[in-house]
Amino acid sequence: MSSVLSLCRQCWLTGRPNLGLQRQFTTTPILLAKRQKQPKIRIPSKKAAAAKARRKAAIASKNLDRSEFLSVVDAISVLRSVEVASPNSTLDLYIKTEIKNGVAVPKGRVTLPREAKKMSEDKILVFAEGRQAEEAKKAGADIVGGTELIDGVINNRFKATTILCTPDLIKAITPRLGRVLGPLGLMPSDRRGTVTDDIAGYIRRISGTSEWRADKTGNIHMPIGLMHFPVDDMIKNIRHFMASVKRVTGNTKEAEDSRKLKNPGAKPGECSN
Repeated sequence: MSSVLSLCRQCWLTGRPNLGLQRQFTTTPILLAKRQKQPKIRIPSKKAAAAKARRKAAIASKNLDRSEFLSVVDAISVLRSVEVASPNSTLDLYIKTEIKNGVAVPKGRVTLPREAKKMSEDKILVFAEGRQAEEAKKAGADIVGGTELIDGVINNRFKATTILCTPDLIKAITPRLGRVLGPLGLMPSDRRGTVTDDIAGYIRRISGTSEWRADKTGNIHMPIGLMHFPVDDMIKNIRHFMASVKRVTGNTKEAEDSRKLKNPGAKPGECSN
C-alpha cells in the first residue's frame, strides 16, 4: 500500500506545474501595448499641407475688414498729416511679389513722370568684340571687353549695375558667370533684353531711367515722391511704377480685364477710335 501511495505521489509531483519557472506574459507592458489599439498619427503630405494653407488664407482674406483699407488719395492725406513738419520727407512704395524657386528676382527700369530723387549713375559693362565693342564705347559704356573680363567680374574687380552681352559671347560667359551674376539679377538674358546685337541702342534707351529691383524675398522698395508733391503727381508716379512692375512680372491680367470692360467688342491688338 505504501508503495502505491509513493508512486502516486511521484506521478502527482511530476505532473505538477513549476510555478517558479513559469513567466507570466499577460501583464507585460509590451504585450499590453500590442493588445491596445493605439490611434495612428496621420502626417499630411506636402501637397495636402499646402492646400490647407491656401484654404486658411482664403478664409482669412474673406474675414478681412475692407472698411479699414484706404484709397491712394486718403492714404497720402494721412501720411501728409503725420509728416506735416517734414514736407521734404520721401514717400516710399513697397510692393510684395511672389518668387518661385529657380526664378530670378524681378528687375526693371522706369522713368517716373516726376522723379522723387536724383537718379543714380549707372555703370554699364558690356561683353562685345569688334565693331559692336566700338559702338558700345561710343554709346557710353564704362567697361567693354570679351571673355577676358570674366575673371575680373568674379573677383569684383569690375563692378557694374547693368551688364550687357552680344549673342556671340553669351555661351562663353554663362558657364562661369551664371552662378555669380544670376542671384544678383545681373546675368544677361534674352527675356530682359540684355542679350542683344544692338548694344548702342539699348544703352541709349536706358539713359535717363531709374532701375528698380526686388530683394530675395520679392519685396520692391521705390521712392515714389516727396510729401510736398501734388497728389496728382504722386498718383501718376504710383500708376506708372505699378505698370512697370506688372510688365516685368507678367501680372498684366488686371490691365487686360479693364481694357475688355471698356471695349467689350475689341479684340486683342485692336484699338477703339
